[in-house]
Amino acid sequence: MKVPALAKQTAIYGIPSIVGRLLNFLLVPLYTYVFLPEQYGIVTEFYAYTAFALVILTCGMETTFFRFMQKADANRVYSTGVWSLFGTSLVFLSVILILRVPIAAFFNYPHADKFIVWFALILFADVMSSLPFCLLRQENRAFRFALLRTVNIALNIGLNLIFILLLPRIIDGFVPDIKYIFLSNLIASGATLLMLAPELKRLRFTFDTKLWRSMMVYTLPVMVWGLAGIIDSTFDKVLFRSLISDESNAIYQLGIYGACAKLAVIMNLCVQAFRYAAEPYFFKKSKDSDAKETYARVMDYFVMACCAVFLGCSLFLNELMFLVGRSYREGADVVPILLMANLFLGIFYNLSVWYKITDKTRIGAVIAVIGSALSIGLNVLLIPLFGYHGAAWAAFVCYFAIAAISYFVGQKHYPVKYPWHRIFGYLGLAVMLYAVKMLLPVQSLWCSITVSGVLLAAYFGVIVIRVKKFY
Repeated sequence: MKVPALAKQTAIYGIPSIVGRLLNFLLVPLYTYVFLPEQYGIVTEFYAYTAFALVILTCGMETTFFRFMQKADANRVYSTGVWSLFGTSLVFLSVILILRVPIAAFFNYPHADKFIVWFALILFADVMSSLPFCLLRQENRAFRFALLRTVNIALNIGLNLIFILLLPRIIDGFVPDIKYIFLSNLIASGATLLMLAPELKRLRFTFDTKLWRSMMVYTLPVMVWGLAGIIDSTFDKVLFRSLISDESNAIYQLGIYGACAKLAVIMNLCVQAFRYAAEPYFFKKSKDSDAKETYARVMDYFVMACCAVFLGCSLFLNELMFLVGRSYREGADVVPILLMANLFLGIFYNLSVWYKITDKTRIGAVIAVIGSALSIGLNVLLIPLFGYHGAAWAAFVCYFAIAAISYFVGQKHYPVKYPWHRIFGYLGLAVMLYAVKMLLPVQSLWCSITVSGVLLAAYFGVIVIRVKKFY
């Protein structure tokens, strides 16, 4: 599969996620116009904890699945992986059900034990859905993958609209509450697991202990890497209440930060869509003689496209901010920082191919741990001083650092000649054009839109010339 084929696969896997999550993003105006920042801050914090738990429970098994599908019998790999996840997630669910009240008190939400049970059920469903979705990707069943993802998102959105908009209008005394955000997610995740029944029926009632041990040796460092990545992206949200002395101010800032971070969703979606297609592609391509040249070209196209996303969102940021409630708009200036941070996270995902295909996941885990330590340190230092602005800059520095470390270490083990002069050219051009917009004394809305459109067109014009020259 050549690079254009990878682009096609990225589109197939990514379009339902992008369209669905863009529709899901339309819930952000709903949440920010209905709920106060203090309420939305609670939602942000709960989902931050959930992200941690999901990485631990999936245990890096998705990447391991793709790797071992190249090395062992497919049915044994699939069945062993699913039964392993079932065992750990069932233990987790049981512990939560038993200890839900003290857990709620520990996190300083003494009346939220019901929410904690809901999230435990969401996690169970999502973990059990993970490898069936990987199976669809491995078998290139993109249409079914896209359909199920779309149904999941559509169901979640529809239930949110019913609970938060429709029912309060037709039922006297029905009050919108953040609990309905969680309940909608639970129903959507459970329904998705049920729709994956055909893939789950392919399970064998066998568990290959020897294979499992080999998979765990590979997957545990991957889990550490994934956990470190979650620390980099969400630990700032967990730290807010402990780093800002005034708890009400902490939740208020967290609500603003969480909403503004959602505005960087387009970059996140591009990176995610790319990962869906690229991970199995990179493993399959690793056996070809031109693998390194392909990896370099993929990186070139990836950065080229992501710079366009960064520039488009940043140039039209003022217009984009109308998607959130007025009380959240003070955080607009963190959006470009988070966009660029996630762009470097995507670069890191590209660079991480070397330790996955060479089975040096332990080194990848060490790099990720270094990034996590840097992230925690910077957040602890910057959040008390600058609030959510400190959290945004900590994310940027962290992602830039792990991308740089991964590159320099990777060149010693699996050297790839990435076209850095072109890559940094795209980055520099995008930042320069954004700076031009910021320096121009633009006042009216239509003037701002016109200037932004011209600058964005200039970027695409330069890119077209570059592509024709080098490709």
